[in-house]
Amino acid sequence: MSNLPNCPKCNSEYTYEDGNLLVCPECAHEWAPVSEQENTEETKVVRDSNGNVLNDGDTVTVIKDLKVKGSSLVVKQGTKVKNIRLIDGDHDIDCKIDSLGAMKLKSEFVKKI
Repeated sequence: MSNLPNCPKCNSEYTYEDGNLLVCPECAHEWAPVSEQENTEETKVVRDSNGNVLNDGDTVTVIKDLKVKGSSLVVKQGTKVKNIRLIDGDHDIDCKIDSLGAMKLKSEFVKKI
């Protein structure tokens, strides 16, 4: 008998391999084996302008004047931003700047303190 796992959706024991996926003939559920899922998961590392790794809760400083899109406001160079949150997307830092409010920044324009 094969040592393939049961279907995680319907618990059927009649699973089979199709290429690099496992397939359940009863519910048509397809999934990758556990060892392949671990290899495909990537943890995104966010780095500041100097190459330091950023984490949630870090404090950073803005390295150049940044215009705020849609308004005449400017985030000045040297502005300290506390308690950042890392998010997915082009602007990978979500934060709250005291004088301006909620803001999203690109990590290439900040440096870790």
